[in-house]
Amino acid sequence: MIRFNNDYNRTAHPRVWEVLQQAAQESHPGYGTDDWCARAEGIIRALTGQPEAAVWFFPGATQANFIVISAALSPVESVICAETGHIQCHEAASVEHVGHKLLALPATDGKITAEQIAECAAAYYEGGEPEYWTAPKLVYISFPTESGTLYSKAELEAIHSVCRTYGMYLFVDGARLGYGLGAEGNDVTVRDLAALADAFYFGGTKCGAMFGEAVVLTADALKPRFKAYMKQNGAVLAKGWLLGAQFCALLEDGLYFRITAEADRLALRVKAAFAERSIPFHVDSPTNQQFVCLTDAQAEALGRDFTFEEEGRTADGLRIARFCTSWATTEEEVDTLIAAIRAL
Repeated sequence: MIRFNNDYNRTAHPRVWEVLQQAAQESHPGYGTDDWCARAEGIIRALTGQPEAAVWFFPGATQANFIVISAALSPVESVICAETGHIQCHEAASVEHVGHKLLALPATDGKITAEQIAECAAAYYEGGEPEYWTAPKLVYISFPTESGTLYSKAELEAIHSVCRTYGMYLFVDGARLGYGLGAEGNDVTVRDLAALADAFYFGGTKCGAMFGEAVVLTADALKPRFKAYMKQNGAVLAKGWLLGAQFCALLEDGLYFRITAEADRLALRVKAAFAERSIPFHVDSPTNQQFVCLTDAQAEALGRDFTFEEEGRTADGLRIARFCTSWATTEEEVDTLIAAIRAL
């Protein structure tokens, strides 16, 4: 069985293993105060062009999401997000659990617009700021989105502008950041994200690391006592060098960007094979996640040799299936899938 159901089904890139073996020969101070974390922080500040950025390493993305949000907001402030956003659909109400309302907006292919965000924010800020409402204070988006789609630089600039108008933070979930940056047609760079977002992160778990996310805080107001929020919520790893070393391995020579761009290339081969068979797409994605609409017979035929993610059904009864490549997907695995698609 060949897995195309997610992008975290292999342990770690070989280079990550090598660096972890090197780190294992040394002793280290704890809780992220080690040389590996300091080195990774320096690499990230250089990549982002943000020498004053605060960089923090998290074991996982759900922790990164709800802790950034809880650190940014007071108990009477809320989050604007897409109805399909990860914090809305896949995190067991983690943000609500720490006391913040989600203002979920209708999404088009996983994206929300600056106009939607402005309308939501204006309802409060230009509506007399009613004391019985929560104040929208942070906008959460993902790059790429849960649907594999991308925000353009112009769209991010427009969202950034709305956030500045209403005094809101912009937080970009980067769990699959590499797959977005390496996608065909993408016009957003890491430095663009760092300039436009108040917080974002380099996803590691889905992009070649064993585990871990590197959160970058550019807004000065988010920096004080941030580590205390992490500690309070169980996100400060005692053996923090395990995180720092992995991000050194991935980011120091651009490996992170190369392996995720390769996954995108392989995904587009899969996309082309489905298109050749006139199998419809649920979303037009340029990234490593491809969403197609299969008949029951097609799904069952592919399911004999491949694992893919079932995403429900279309209005006319077709099965929505996600085929996901990763940093570890091989050309041979994709060749085998393409042959099976052509045989449908």
